[in-house]
Amino acid sequence: MRSFFSIIGSRLLQLIIMVSVLSFVTFVLMKVTPGDPIRDLLKVDDVVATKADEEKLKKEYGLDEPILSQYGSWMLQVMHFDLGESMITKRPVLEMILARLPATIALSLGGMVVLFLIAISLGTVGAVYEGRWPDYLSRWFAMLGASIPSFWLGLLLIYLFSLKLNLLPVMGKGTLAHYVLPSITLGIAMAPMYIRLLRERLIATLQSPYIEAAMARGLRRERILVFHALRGSLIPLLTMFGLSIGSLLGGITVIEMLYSWPGMGELIVSSVKQRDYPVIQGYILIVGFLVVVTNLIVDLLYLVVNPQINHRKESN
Repeated sequence: MRSFFSIIGSRLLQLIIMVSVLSFVTFVLMKVTPGDPIRDLLKVDDVVATKADEEKLKKEYGLDEPILSQYGSWMLQVMHFDLGESMITKRPVLEMILARLPATIALSLGGMVVLFLIAISLGTVGAVYEGRWPDYLSRWFAMLGASIPSFWLGLLLIYLFSLKLNLLPVMGKGTLAHYVLPSITLGIAMAPMYIRLLRERLIATLQSPYIEAAMARGLRRERILVFHALRGSLIPLLTMFGLSIGSLLGGITVIEMLYSWPGMGELIVSSVKQRDYPVIQGYILIVGFLVVVTNLIVDLLYLVVNPQINHRKESN
């Protein structure tokens, strides 16, 4: 129990530190980025705005103040759950992100299901049949998946299952069928490193003394594999997932654009093109928050997959 609360406390401290550092770096980078969003806002039909118009709009957005003063004002807003207002749509940034966030999370969960189904099945097959044709097939799939860019894989799936076979929809988010191709694309793109890691871990675990002792006691091979070897080997996968959650949320942008998925990826791409700095800052802050929360969940899953971790920490 003490380990549980220590994990919660350490992650909350990390959340505060990371959000503070991330918010400051993001804010400063937005200010030193080449280009002037005020001029872009005032430029309509190639009409150049006057200096007075620029100064008026800068004062309206607080851009006439020093950077540290601007950052302090923005952080006060953030602490009141206010990420500011979009410079383009004039809508609250938090409202815009929360409107897109469920679609991104749903697609991420779909990709994770595909990822772990592929990784656990092929990684286990490769370890159990080490040196035989199922193992070679597993390693071949991992090598092929690592070699194919996700956008190219997505185009292949669209061509095959939508254009040729007319089995699955491509664009948008509606029925459960709309999740199939984006989830498969996302899952296959991330699966290779998990397959290799699980295979190597399982091979080492199956050769360990406690597995041999379980076999000597007459336990069924399937029970040993699932409840002993596989359960212990999942911990490195959880560790890798915690480390790669940022890459997942970053890579999902390509998938969302490819399938016209109405998630945060489409929002951030359009915001970057339009230099909508408040939306960009809010997006990075939300993604950073999600990364820390996901790592907290992963740490708690350690205690579920292997309760001995909790006992070791408490004994120390």
